[in-house]
Amino acid sequence: MYDLVVVGAGPYGLSIAAHAAAAGLRLRVLGRPMASWRDHMPTGMFLKSEPWSSNLSDPTGDRTLSAYCASRGLPAEHGSPMSIGTFTDYGMWFAEQAVPEVEERTVTAVRPRGAGFLVGTREGESIPARTVALAVGVMPLVHVPRTLMGLPPDLASHSSHHNDLSRFKGRHVTVIGAGQAALETAALLSEEGATAQVVARAGRIAWNSTPQPLHRSLARSLRDPHCGLGTGWPSWVFAETPWAVRRLPAAARVRIASTALGPAGAWWLRERVESGVPVVLGHRLRTAAARGDGVRLEFTTADGSRRTVETEHVIAATGFTTDLARLQMLDPGLRAGLRRVAGGRGPQLNGRFESSHRGLFFAGLLAAPSFGPAMRFVYGAGFTAPHLVGGVRRRVGGPPRRR
Repeated sequence: MYDLVVVGAGPYGLSIAAHAAAAGLRLRVLGRPMASWRDHMPTGMFLKSEPWSSNLSDPTGDRTLSAYCASRGLPAEHGSPMSIGTFTDYGMWFAEQAVPEVEERTVTAVRPRGAGFLVGTREGESIPARTVALAVGVMPLVHVPRTLMGLPPDLASHSSHHNDLSRFKGRHVTVIGAGQAALETAALLSEEGATAQVVARAGRIAWNSTPQPLHRSLARSLRDPHCGLGTGWPSWVFAETPWAVRRLPAAARVRIASTALGPAGAWWLRERVESGVPVVLGHRLRTAAARGDGVRLEFTTADGSRRTVETEHVIAATGFTTDLARLQMLDPGLRAGLRRVAGGRGPQLNGRFESSHRGLFFAGLLAAPSFGPAMRFVYGAGFTAPHLVGGVRRRVGGPPRRR
């Protein structure tokens, strides 16, 4: 029986695996390495976070994004956006360097068995484990407005469903949303030769400001501190003290996880959008229906009137939902019995990311209602991995095994 099975091989899964391997735990790591980044983000996208705040976590702290870039003569500079391709390559390198083995298997079932679990895969294997860490990323949690759900995939999709936007060349595409995914997707569509527009219910587009220099006067640093999620004291608290966020009342945590660091475009994207993409604000989607080879969208405007938009394809850049019900791999009885954070649909976790079911741990977005918005970003892996693996070691007991 394995001490730990890690389900997922993105930044959180790989970071957990690196710490577990260093602790001598007997583990399996199942999933396609960096799958969301490799398969669900279009060529040409950039990281929104700074390179120094985009590290995966290993116990030595040596396998940073900067170290990877330095070894290959690539820039990793504060205030200079980094391509998703470079970050993806870094994640693959991290997996090779810090994780004993990542098995590209698809987990289809996690069931209780005795004092542990049985993890089933699409490939037909049943793996006994004392503990399981679910680091499944965001793809099981894709949120598409109910209005669009009845449309076929050739007419409507989610922004995470595309790694190549060139197929939309010469077509009219409407992107729904007001955050980075919507704005960057629309800019890339326009640059690929599509006629793209953004339609959002928000009354304005929020744009992040240009990053402040890392080295500033003490007074400026105290007034507006840097952190892994940007600058300012609220962001600093969310980024650097997730343990403190967890001590807040449940209702406050749910609100913070869903609203803090809300939709906004990166500073370096603004000119590309404003120079080439029409943005329509204050429009709430009411209905969507297939019409010939396209879609007819009906919106309610800010003044209460209605507006109809005809488009050939609609992309919902509407984010992800923190909802345990989306994890169909979890045994239904196990899933139903998990305690939720009051007022939310995410699992209630202790200080070491363990759920109410002994030995079952969660990482990433599903941990946000417990630990705050840092869990929505790569930066949160640095806090999650050592604390979660500490919880696993407590649960399995005994001295660590040496490989």
